[in-house]
Amino acid sequence: MSGITTNQTDQRLRSQSNEMHIERPFWLIGNPDNRRTKGLQQARLQCGMSPAEVIPYPDLLKTWRQGGSLADVVNPSLQRKATAEVAPLIRIDAPGEQWDVERELLSLGAKDGDPNTESLSRESFTAEEALELRQDWGRIYAPAQWFNGWKGCLKRIGREAGELWPSARFLNDPEDIATMFDKRKCQQHLSAHGVDVPPVLQSPERILSYSELRAAMQTSGMYRVFVKLACGSAASGVVAYQINPRTGAEIAVTTVGMTVVKGRPVFYNEGRMQRYTRREEIETLLDWLCAEGAQVERWMAKASYGSRVFDIRQLVAGGHAGHAIVRLSKTPITNLHLRNERMLPEEAGVDGYRQGLVQTAAQTAMGAFPNSWSAGIDVMLSGGDNPRAYVLDVNPFGDLLYHVQHNGLGTYEWEMDILRKEPYKHA
Repeated sequence: MSGITTNQTDQRLRSQSNEMHIERPFWLIGNPDNRRTKGLQQARLQCGMSPAEVIPYPDLLKTWRQGGSLADVVNPSLQRKATAEVAPLIRIDAPGEQWDVERELLSLGAKDGDPNTESLSRESFTAEEALELRQDWGRIYAPAQWFNGWKGCLKRIGREAGELWPSARFLNDPEDIATMFDKRKCQQHLSAHGVDVPPVLQSPERILSYSELRAAMQTSGMYRVFVKLACGSAASGVVAYQINPRTGAEIAVTTVGMTVVKGRPVFYNEGRMQRYTRREEIETLLDWLCAEGAQVERWMAKASYGSRVFDIRQLVAGGHAGHAIVRLSKTPITNLHLRNERMLPEEAGVDGYRQGLVQTAAQTAMGAFPNSWSAGIDVMLSGGDNPRAYVLDVNPFGDLLYHVQHNGLGTYEWEMDILRKEPYKHA
C-alpha cells in the first residue's frame, strides 16, 4: 500500500506520453502550497504532462473584493492561448486549509442587509468583521455564512470563465460542486436519479431546532438518526443521535466540541469523538446544527468487520471506478482523520460481489452529474447475506487518498493518466 515513488513507474508513465494528443492547457483553481496542489503537480510530472497553471484562491478572492475579475489573476499569455489555441480544462479544488481563504469566503457570504441571502445562522459576521477574524484553531465559524460565500465563489467562477473563455471546460462543473457540497440537495438529486440513499426524516417544514427534530422523530418513529451539517466535510458537524422511545433518554455522538465564550456557545471540530447525554448540552448542539442547515437521515446499520462497522470511499473518474479504501470504526463515524483504521476491501473481507455493488453504486451516483468528471463517493453496505449499497456522500474533492493504489498508480497519477489517454469532453 505504498505510494508511487519508483523511477521505473516514472519512466513508464513518461514513455506513454509519446502517444498522447496535443495537450490541453490545464488550469487549477486552488491553494498553491496545499498538499492537494503539490500532489497533482507531481502526478502531472510523472505522467509526462506540463504543470497545471495555478490560479490561487487568495489572489482571486482579494481581486473580486477590490472590484476585479477572474481575468485579472490569469496570466495574459495564458489568456491569449486560451482564446487563440486550445481552450483550457479547469479544475476547481478544495478551498480549505488556508485561513485567509476561509475569511474571504465568510466575507463573501455575509448578508450585510441582503434579505435574499439564505442564512438562519445563529452566528454571523459582517463582511468587514469576517476579514478581521483571528484564527481559533478548530472553531467552526458561521457555517451557513461560509457556505453562502462558497456558493457565490463557485457561481462567479462559472460565470466569468464562461464569459471570458466560452470553449473552456470544467473538470467538475461549479454548479455540480455546489450541489455535491449541500448534503440536502445532493441526496435529493441522487434519489431522483435512482441512486439508493438512506431515508430522510420526513417533516412538513424545514427542521430548525432541537424541539422540532424531536417532534419529527416521534411522529415518524425514527429514533436513530444522523444529523449532518449540510455543508460540512471531514465529519465536521456530524451527530449520531438516538432517543430511547420508552424512557426518553438520549445520546449524541459527534466530532463537535462545545464551550462558552462571553455567554454564547462556540463550536469546534474536534479530532476525537464526543459523547453527550445531558439534555441541555444536546439541545444546545442540535439547536445550532439545525439552524445552520442540516440533513437528517435514518441511522442505518452498516456492514461490520470484527467489532467495527465500515463504509467505503470509492473514487470514480471519467466513468471508471478506481481506488477504494475501507474506513473502519468502533463508533458510528468512520472518517479516517479521527484515527479510524483503513484497509483495502479484500483485507476487510469485502468479496468481489460486494465490491461490485459499491462500484456500481458509486458510478451510478457519478452518472447523476454528467457535467462532472470525478468524485470520491462514500458508500455503505448493509449487513446480512443480501447486502445493498447506499450512497452516503459525494465529495467533489474526494481524491486525496493516501497509501492506496489502483493499477499500480496513486490517485492523482491515475486520474492524470486517464485524462492523458481519454481527453475530457462534455457538453
